[in-house]
Amino acid sequence: MTNIKEIITIGQLEIKFLLEASDTNGTLTMFEFLVPVGAKVPMAHYHECFDETVYGLEGIMTFTVDGKTVELEKGQSLFIPKGVVHGFNNLGQQNSKALAVSTPGLIGSEYFKELADIVNVGGLPILK
Repeated sequence: MTNIKEIITIGQLEIKFLLEASDTNGTLTMFEFLVPVGAKVPMAHYHECFDETVYGLEGIMTFTVDGKTVELEKGQSLFIPKGVVHGFNNLGQQNSKALAVSTPGLIGSEYFKELADIVNVGGLPILK
């Protein structure tokens, strides 16, 4: 049985870590993420060293994967290979939630905590 290890809030997004690399001998990390209606989301990005599989839990998330739009609904899954540019939005009328599994487990809660430290204070510091 897996318990929620940590909840991280980044802007309007909520990430619940379920498994860290230390729990799986580095084979995977697993987290649930909530995307409220109209939430600001990360810009399109890619992962150089790990694949990501996303499973819809609630609502509908609109993903763009390699330039193609994919609607991820409850009970559907989406595989995003490493190196493929992707992003997501919640364009629907209700909050959406998904489960993400990254293999191998190279991204963890520390990355998201550092990102939260930047985003939750309004962005990058201004250099003078």
